[in-house]
Amino acid sequence: MKQKDPRLHVVIAVANLPVERDRRVIREVKALEAAGYRVTVICPRGKQKLTRVPGTNDARIRSYKMYESSGGAVSFAVEFAWSFLCIGWHLMAAVLRDKAVAAQVCNPPDVFWPLAILMRAIGRPWVFDHHDLSPEVYQARGGRPGSALDKVLLRFEKWSQRTASAVVSTNESYRELAISRGGCDPARVVVVRNGPAASEVKPVDSAPDDVDDHTIVYLGVLGAQDGVDNAILAVERLVELRGRLGWRLVVAGDGECLESLRALTTERKLDDVVEFTGWLGVEEIDRLLRTASVGLQPDPRSAHAEVSTMAKTVEYLARGLPVVGVDMRETRRSAGDAGVYVEHGTPEEFAAVLHRLLDDPVARASMRNVALARFRNTLAWEHQAATYVRLWDDLLSTRRARYKTTSIVRQPGPGEQPLEVRQAEHRQ
Repeated sequence: MKQKDPRLHVVIAVANLPVERDRRVIREVKALEAAGYRVTVICPRGKQKLTRVPGTNDARIRSYKMYESSGGAVSFAVEFAWSFLCIGWHLMAAVLRDKAVAAQVCNPPDVFWPLAILMRAIGRPWVFDHHDLSPEVYQARGGRPGSALDKVLLRFEKWSQRTASAVVSTNESYRELAISRGGCDPARVVVVRNGPAASEVKPVDSAPDDVDDHTIVYLGVLGAQDGVDNAILAVERLVELRGRLGWRLVVAGDGECLESLRALTTERKLDDVVEFTGWLGVEEIDRLLRTASVGLQPDPRSAHAEVSTMAKTVEYLARGLPVVGVDMRETRRSAGDAGVYVEHGTPEEFAAVLHRLLDDPVARASMRNVALARFRNTLAWEHQAATYVRLWDDLLSTRRARYKTTSIVRQPGPGEQPLEVRQAEHRQ
């Protein structure tokens, strides 16, 4: 007879990406597993049709076919409605059949607050993991502030925050907005930043490096609001300043603008100095960033970018990469003196700074030391995971107290590490 798994079961829902492409969610799952929880992720189905979260012991994936919006308000509404129905169906199945005791939803979109009301009505905690600011993203993509759709997005964001048992914010600016704009009790809003774990990053040499072949890196999503087209135009100016030899720009990522960026690169005759790698795995990212000279954050100034911490920035800092970006609040909060900041983000500004930095190994070495210290002391996922697990332990303290102290060793599956499952009393 199969022995009942005594671990408390938590469900995490993410609607905009398959979980294998969402490193934050994978890290959250691993943190919960290490703390003795059982986890299921509900998400769109990826190309590999995975049934287990990569890098975890036994976290299960409940997937559904993703509806891809063709653009426009109606198409986005259909996409959001489809995500709501699929996640709602799988969530109820997890609660009723698999005995899930709590859930977390990751935005965007901000449409899952009715599920929060239902879950809390049956005594299950609900966490809102605030990945992005939907109203500001809408504005950054050309939407009109104060329009009917903008007001709807603001209202949905507020309801998503107010109906949650707790809100997880990715930085202090998001936390401030959850309190001021969302009307949340400060006691139930915690900051859990994005970024790699120290264990994911191989040791980085902090000595000055005077190399002959420089790599400038852009890492991340290739969306309309990310400013990667500006990076391509900056490369065109950089060719004028230093020629075509001894450096290159590597664009590592995928997204809606990939083909248009490729076309822009070809049109400007830059194919010999710009390389597109597509989406990379964790080890590939680490290898690329460890050999690079500069990390580029070309996001243009906007209400969204001003208060958002870009995941790529923390990835750069983890490998000691100097950051070049527009001077914005959360960028400075993350990078500090490991960054060089431009005022407007024009191609000419970026090219001038990159040209100067590539020729200054002493400055790069100094910034590298700052970057590594900021990551090691503050930004590494290990620091964030402690806060994240503490939140769940507090939310589920009553349920944990119902279980007797016990210890079960599950036999590992193919390719798994042995997992010792302990109850809450062992974690305290």
